[in-house]
Amino acid sequence: MLEFGHAGFPLILFPTSMGHYYENKDFKLIESARWFIEQGLVHIYCPDGMDKESWYNKSIHPADRVRTHNAYENVILYDIVHKVRHHTGVGKVAVAGCSFGGYHATNFAFRHPELVAYLFNMSAAYDIRSFMDGYYDDNVYFNNPVDFLPNAQHPDFYHMGIILGVGEHDICRAANEHLSGILSAKGINHWLDIRPGHHDWPLWREMFPHYLSKINFN
Repeated sequence: MLEFGHAGFPLILFPTSMGHYYENKDFKLIESARWFIEQGLVHIYCPDGMDKESWYNKSIHPADRVRTHNAYENVILYDIVHKVRHHTGVGKVAVAGCSFGGYHATNFAFRHPELVAYLFNMSAAYDIRSFMDGYYDDNVYFNNPVDFLPNAQHPDFYHMGIILGVGEHDICRAANEHLSGILSAKGINHWLDIRPGHHDWPLWREMFPHYLSKINFN
């Protein structure tokens, strides 16, 4: 994991599909947030990904792909989020990600809403059934936001700052419009931000600092 910043609101920033902990730095997403980092407003944590071992791992049974993902989530939960909360004294963190990193952020946020104050997605995808080769069980259901969220209930859903950012010509535009519809049906406040652009880093570098500016730093 890489860390950026010396103080400020803690934010967990996931890598994209099969990406690693240095990806968001290498593609200049961290650079786009330089002002917030230098001002001590945000402290960004970039964990490694395990998509190759979980969702993309065709050498193991689909049920084991989900179990591997659950093990990964436990690392995020216990080794990062809980430790960050303990060391900083904050009650909640922010989570964010681009593309499949947005899936990780969204899944974590709605599975653990008591721990998440902000969810910032950039061209995210939300449905993991395509990785399951037709297999489906409770673990799949509870890791697929478009499935479990319509039936989920938690008061903290309604206090989370949620942004679904996507490009006008983005391959994930329909997915974000679909999730926006689910949230709207539940009365969960959010911003569906559709702006000119495609599914790529230039769009995400434009979005990220704008979304960080929405954090209540007081």
